[in-house]
Amino acid sequence: MVNLGIVGLGYWGPNLLRNLVANRRAGTVTICDRDPLRLDRIGERFPGCPRTADFHDLLNSPDINAILIATGVSTHYPLAMQALRAGKHIFVEKPFADTADKALEMVNEAESRGLVNMVGHTFLYSPPVITIKEIVRSGELGDIRFITSNRVNLGLHQKDVSVVWDLAPHDFSMIFHWLDAEPDLVEAFGSCYILEGIPDVAFINLRFPCGAIANVQVSWLAPSKLRKTVIVGSKKMLVYDDTEPYEKVKIYDKGVDLIEPETFGEYHLAYRTGDIRSPKLDSFEPLAAEMEEFLRCVETGDVPKTSGREGLGVVKALELADASLRARG
Repeated sequence: MVNLGIVGLGYWGPNLLRNLVANRRAGTVTICDRDPLRLDRIGERFPGCPRTADFHDLLNSPDINAILIATGVSTHYPLAMQALRAGKHIFVEKPFADTADKALEMVNEAESRGLVNMVGHTFLYSPPVITIKEIVRSGELGDIRFITSNRVNLGLHQKDVSVVWDLAPHDFSMIFHWLDAEPDLVEAFGSCYILEGIPDVAFINLRFPCGAIANVQVSWLAPSKLRKTVIVGSKKMLVYDDTEPYEKVKIYDKGVDLIEPETFGEYHLAYRTGDIRSPKLDSFEPLAAEMEEFLRCVETGDVPKTSGREGLGVVKALELADASLRARG
């Protein structure tokens, strides 16, 4: 069994904790937060978890094998580096770090010490995203031509990071995973409407070596919550709507075929409209699968599905998108 420490019990930390204590691979889970009221409140919900307000208690404990970091993005690097130097495996919430240089240093430190380093790209463990990966890999959609993604809602505005760093990691991680590639071009434009200096809407364009392009729209200013991705292939098209309660993934047998002319200038287009299929999806909590992956890799030494290197690729794209955004494209 793996004994763990978790630092950061704000928005996401309690969800990690809930899944850890329910996992058979997890031993003692020590919780850590510098806010004593928050520490006591979460501690009352999980009375079997030792508590501490001092992060160094996690570092100095010989019984703790791994540390999960669910604090603000600016603290990921210093906390992770301390944990790695103390010989602890790490799980870091998204985004992995606030610069690509820091992310690379974290990855190199972990690999040089033979320690597991994993990033919290939870969507990659969700049944719809797993199914879409299988569909893309099977070739059913044909060559991927372009992807559009919308992730918008009203709030929650962050005070220390732009909407790009807050919301785009989800879509970047999924798109890179589906295409098995990182972009070779990133450009973005948007604006700050509520908090000065904090962009709250952005439109991001990505280009990939395979020829596919993507557009990701992220915003904290929208009248309703939208989580929708469209993948257009040379054979079929796919829509993934995460707000749908049941049929989250739909495959459309739709497309346009160019008919070669028999004589000069007689080009014809054939529009194809066929069946719509919604594949059956497994039913399990993605976060539970993510925690299982982390604990398994700590036990076996395997490289996680969402390793630090995968997190590094996303951070590089985030950094480029944010720079392009601030330079007005």
